Amino acid sequence: MAQQHGENLKQAMDTLRAHKLRSFLTVFGVVLGVSVIMLVAALITGFDQQVQESIKQYGADTAFISRFDQGPHGGGRRPKDERERKPLTLEDGEAIKELSPAVKDLTVFITWWEQPHSVRTKDGEVSSIDYRGVQPNFGQVYANAATLAGRFISEGDDLHREKVVMLGENAAPVLFPNGSPVGKDVMIDGSAFLVIGVVEKPKGMFGQDDEDRRILIPYNTFRKIYPGAYENSIRLQAYPNMLDQAVDQATEVLRRRRNVPYDGKNSFSIQTSQQIVEQFHSILGMVALATFVLSGIGLLIGGVGVMNIMLVSVTERTREIGIRKAIGAKSGDITWQFLLEAMALTGVGGVLALLLVNGLVLLVRVSLKWPGSVPAWAALTGIVVSVSVGLVFGVWPAMKASKLDPVEALRYE
Repeated sequence: MAQQHGENLKQAMDTLRAHKLRSFLTVFGVVLGVSVIMLVAALITGFDQQVQESIKQYGADTAFISRFDQGPHGGGRRPKDERERKPLTLEDGEAIKELSPAVKDLTVFITWWEQPHSVRTKDGEVSSIDYRGVQPNFGQVYANAATLAGRFISEGDDLHREKVVMLGENAAPVLFPNGSPVGKDVMIDGSAFLVIGVVEKPKGMFGQDDEDRRILIPYNTFRKIYPGAYENSIRLQAYPNMLDQAVDQATEVLRRRRNVPYDGKNSFSIQTSQQIVEQFHSILGMVALATFVLSGIGLLIGGVGVMNIMLVSVTERTREIGIRKAIGAKSGDITWQFLLEAMALTGVGGVLALLLVNGLVLLVRVSLKWPGSVPAWAALTGIVVSVSVGLVFGVWPAMKASKLDPVEALRYE
């Protein structure tokens, strides 16, 4: 049996080589459909690696507290109930730290997002900066605020409202292209600041231009310069394996301080790193589902093309089928001959798709330093799907060929 199938497969490959252009045009739809499956899997894998790496930078045992709900919200303005929530305060953070035994550490930072900010020197300028007033322990609670050069903001800087600043790793060379920025002055919104350090760019960072545009100054300095600023955010760090308890305790403290009714919805948001990952996975799942449906349509079209070409092939080779039956070939032999031919045809399409997608992914990895790759399961699934398309859509032509009457087939011209 294995020998017969081997001979049938060899004959099928000879037929494909004899009609190269027709074979390629036939499996073009299969190549596109399978390519989409593999490419989407590679993109999902790459983005997932980036997100996981970025989330790790915040710390696995931390949670972020904001007055706005986090994650996608459909674009446009936020709901009225969110916009009317009162801002979080420094005192809220202090209360959480004091009344939550599971909280190891906590930091509060302040922003003024209503006003655009920029930082400049005589050599360059950076706009659309991520401008924050931070507490001295910001670098300990945030795992993505490591000091690359100089020093971090100190208790004395914050207490005395010193006009000192830390620059993001990508902002520093723009402002000081000819040397280290530490010990030099910059202008932020018209005020002079002394650069005391550079913050290292988080690994796996993604977002606007993949750049670290953070500009950090002491919390109290920010409040002094921008007395109208009110948007405080909080990040807490829990003791090991106590993040859920820390979140529950912080939630209880904030609900009491913000007078949330017993059965009322929280007027704030607490989100852990794991929740961010789950949200991202749900979004990727919906995108993957929609893309796989579209690729299924491509595979269906490709399969119909394969079936039509195989029916044409049966008609063209009617006399050959008659000769094979006349010299003893059984109906099963004819069936397997055409089935293997259809499966080989679409299987070659799957291999072409794998080579094409791997080439595209390699190009993206080299040019954009992106960590994506075609996972083994996606490559295997693509090949199996492509061969299955040939099996399913090759049944009718194969059955038609096997049922031909040898006498009538030999008379066919």
